[in-house]
Amino acid sequence: MPPHSTSEQDIDHLAAGLVACLPALSRAMERQVDRDFPHPKPSEAQIALLRHVETHEGVTVRAAADALLMKPNNVSALVTQLTEQGLLERRQDAADKRVAHLHLTSTARQRISEVNQLMGAHVVHALRALTDGELDALGSALGALTSLQRQLRHTAR
Repeated sequence: MPPHSTSEQDIDHLAAGLVACLPALSRAMERQVDRDFPHPKPSEAQIALLRHVETHEGVTVRAAADALLMKPNNVSALVTQLTEQGLLERRQDAADKRVAHLHLTSTARQRISEVNQLMGAHVVHALRALTDGELDALGSALGALTSLQRQLRHTAR
């Protein structure tokens, strides 16, 4: 752990604030997208899997589960749901028929793009209502939040 001069009380206060704020931000985004998305909206877990497959085309269920910090049987259930919805394809491995590689359908690519555009538009709208000081603080915090996310992912494994 890197040395720092921040008191334990300040760290506890910051942790409590983040624990309260981050899920609330996520829920607010979910509600706005739910309201504006013209298709049945996938669950957050389904969206996470679709986004992972988008950036790791051909990933296996086990590798996706490891990356998403989920149980393989839960990811397998998500794959079944998304396959039935026409958003994901399972393609058998040429060397090992027990292994399936995951690929997005064109419909999934379009819907992920729509969700990303909706979320981006909502965040831009909200950011425009903030002061210059608040925008500067968020800009400065973005790198730290990314580091925090990496640290939490590392310790969750």
